[in-house]
Amino acid sequence: MSDLVLFWHRRDLRIADNLGLAAARGRSSKVVGVFCLDPNILERDDVAPARVTYMIGSLQALQQRYREAGSELLILHDNPVQAIPNLAQALNAKAVFWNWDVEPYSQIRDRTIIDTLKTKGIEFLTHNWDQILHSPEEIRSGSNTPYTVYSPFWKNWSSKPKAKPVETLQNVEGLTDTEQEIAQKAGVKPLPTAKDLGFFWDGGLVIAPGEAAAQAKLEEFTAKAITEYQQQRNFPAVDGTSQLSAALKFGVIGIRTVWQATLEALENSRSEETTASIRTWQQEIAWREFYQQAMYNFPALADGAYREAFKSFPWETNEEHFQAWCEGRTGYPIVDAAMRQMNESGWMHNRCRMIVASFLTKDLLINPQLGEKYFMQKLIDGDLSANNGGWQWSASSGMDPKPVRIFNPASQSQKFDPDAEYIRRWLPELRSIDTEYLVTGKITPLERRAVGYPQPIVDHKKQQQQFKLRYQQQKVTTIAGDR
Repeated sequence: MSDLVLFWHRRDLRIADNLGLAAARGRSSKVVGVFCLDPNILERDDVAPARVTYMIGSLQALQQRYREAGSELLILHDNPVQAIPNLAQALNAKAVFWNWDVEPYSQIRDRTIIDTLKTKGIEFLTHNWDQILHSPEEIRSGSNTPYTVYSPFWKNWSSKPKAKPVETLQNVEGLTDTEQEIAQKAGVKPLPTAKDLGFFWDGGLVIAPGEAAAQAKLEEFTAKAITEYQQQRNFPAVDGTSQLSAALKFGVIGIRTVWQATLEALENSRSEETTASIRTWQQEIAWREFYQQAMYNFPALADGAYREAFKSFPWETNEEHFQAWCEGRTGYPIVDAAMRQMNESGWMHNRCRMIVASFLTKDLLINPQLGEKYFMQKLIDGDLSANNGGWQWSASSGMDPKPVRIFNPASQSQKFDPDAEYIRRWLPELRSIDTEYLVTGKITPLERRAVGYPQPIVDHKKQQQQFKLRYQQQKVTTIAGDR
């Protein structure tokens, strides 16, 4: 058996601050990366072209990083359950290392691969929780159960010390020429383009692929925008968020690196307002982790509602309304602007994600799972845990102590887009309409026809009353069923 250790990259497309990769380097000086393009993921019907484009770009950057370190990143395009153990066996590797993942599919897949590696006599190391700052077993309530409410989770999570970034991979050995030939026979191929895989995206990317771009984005954000984050984060026309969500989804930047940057920003803070803004962004990092740990502890979340009252909620099945929502043709400017932003750019501001999710579920009374899936089909940062958690929060079906939360599109516009700058950016046909009418949605039928903008497809006031009525009836039915 050789000294080769394979490191299997999944949601950690970087060589800096990578727990599993650092452990692999500690085991051997001969470390080779491998990434498997998994058909079980790529052939699903909820894969966004923008997301695949970003992933491929990040893999290209990762290959270059491996070359600079003295090794290489191998690419497989096959079911990893067979492909990873077969490659390890063909190369006579002494071990395969990787970082653990919270998602249900990954958990099942990884345990199957572990069993196969055991039968082949190949060592493995996993359970490095690289994508989160604390393992799910570490953050528990006083009764040793997982948290289902954010506030006590945050109190516990924030009280614990956080690990610092780990050493970057460097000075390693790669494959010999003979081993390269063996790897090719075992299924290693050149990295394809997104188009080669059948994904076409020409809408640009909100963040450039690769470690260097993610690090630059983090430094840019923590140098200025984070100091005003608490005040600016809710205004979609303002560039006030980090836009690191795609990099975090794919692990193009390490979460310990991100957290360390917030601590350095706190050290440099010179006002209470700045400190409060930085703390607010830290809480957003904790929200991300809350949803990840919830998905790990309650994998059934991926398939439906958490709250009993919503597991059989009488949602509408109006395909015309759903398509209008998808295409940004609801007649509600802030909703339509947000949907057009996502469709055209592959990204949507978080405040707007809440607005459009509330509109689909509370105004159109359509099953949130349809919206959740549509988001995954479009977003560059589409992540099962975060997307599911956000949709269940907006639909009132998830882990939320305030179940009936309804966003009024007009009041949201007036508060967070008061000059209609965001609306005009994404709905150019409305640029000539007075700001007051844009933010209130009170555009006359004549003006709508003149610019080719649709009438509102539903009445917000009537629909929220209908939702509340159905919710109360469902609660009664659920309680009666529990007796």
